[in-house]
Amino acid sequence: MEMSKKRAAGSGLPVAGPLAGLLVADFSRILAGPYATMLLADLGAEVIKVESPGGDDTRTWMPPTRDEVSTYYLAVNRNKRSVALDLRVPEDLAAARELAARADVMIENFKPGGLRRFGLDHPSVSSRNPGLVYASISGFGSGAGASLPGYDLMVQAISGLMSLTGAPEGSPYRAGISVFDVMAGLHTAIGILAALRHRDATGRGQRIEVNLLSTALSGLVNHSSAYVAGGVVPYRMGNAHPSLFPYEPLPTADGELIVIAGNDGQFRKLCDVLGAPELVDDARFAHNQDRTANREQLRPLLVERLRKRTKDEWFRELAAAGVASAPINTIEGGVAFAAELGLDPVVASGVGEAAVPGIRNPITFSATPPRYDLPPPALDEQGTEIRSWLSVRPGDFSPQPEDASERPGDAR
Repeated sequence: MEMSKKRAAGSGLPVAGPLAGLLVADFSRILAGPYATMLLADLGAEVIKVESPGGDDTRTWMPPTRDEVSTYYLAVNRNKRSVALDLRVPEDLAAARELAARADVMIENFKPGGLRRFGLDHPSVSSRNPGLVYASISGFGSGAGASLPGYDLMVQAISGLMSLTGAPEGSPYRAGISVFDVMAGLHTAIGILAALRHRDATGRGQRIEVNLLSTALSGLVNHSSAYVAGGVVPYRMGNAHPSLFPYEPLPTADGELIVIAGNDGQFRKLCDVLGAPELVDDARFAHNQDRTANREQLRPLLVERLRKRTKDEWFRELAAAGVASAPINTIEGGVAFAAELGLDPVVASGVGEAAVPGIRNPITFSATPPRYDLPPPALDEQGTEIRSWLSVRPGDFSPQPEDASERPGDAR
């Protein structure tokens, strides 16, 4: 099957979404880059996932698995086509260069500078493809931090996030997910879309750089602002919020329930439901700053009332009154609750027995919905078609011996 310049060989299914016709050469691996390119693919972009002969590392990150495939890999690779290219091999390198020359977007998370010797760095690629939007993701930027490997856990530690996570007198904890990888993927997708708009206006592409540490400091929002704008170094408070109360789990008759009063009106509603209107008129609790300053006096008064009923009973009653509260679910409970709300959280990518369940793209469009045409590809699943489509003669080049840390998709 032949491919056009902007569309790789595929399933015959129509491309849907606002990014239909966009060709993305994805030289990234693990999470931040693949998450960004999956979002673009969901919205109609044609994403060709370039892997080393060993494949994306997350293919081996198991358990858990589905049909002996890592669910980590499945989480961020739907709607893509895979080609395995060994950049030490002239024919494969020529194919990689040709793909970059045809693409609208190229995304990579090699160590900074790692693609230069293959002629796949931004200056080399853009000289042939001046309209290319070239996105690079690293752990700590392309300057003094270029040699540091970019693992999310490192960034959680270095950025200060772990100092905020855990019990006040306990050890620092990592977040339950690779939160800064996900944030970096989102920032990268936003940057790509902005650069595409610039390209459409000027005809010129540009390079985008996103690093996990800068993403982390931005994502720490009120905590990083407390330091840079207020001179205050935030500290670990367990589940408590430094600027709001109540905004944490509180015990009920059979377990904890998240209870939130984000303003004075919400606190009044909460007290009405709890049958404690007198708390609203107490000067110690009249306004948010008062409640925050006097949280140790207010907490036992709220708990005394909450312990009279179960968490589910309170949740239903508080929700009916418009008071923010939430049960503390497992992932299973979270998916089930989203389904109860009609959010249809689970979608199948692909068709028939090959379809793979995943989580719905969170963006809803009125006219161009996300697509779920293709399940995450097996390694080199579309390689023959993609190489045939690119079908170029190797150029006159002599790649250097491979450094294992600079294969496609290695450490950011």
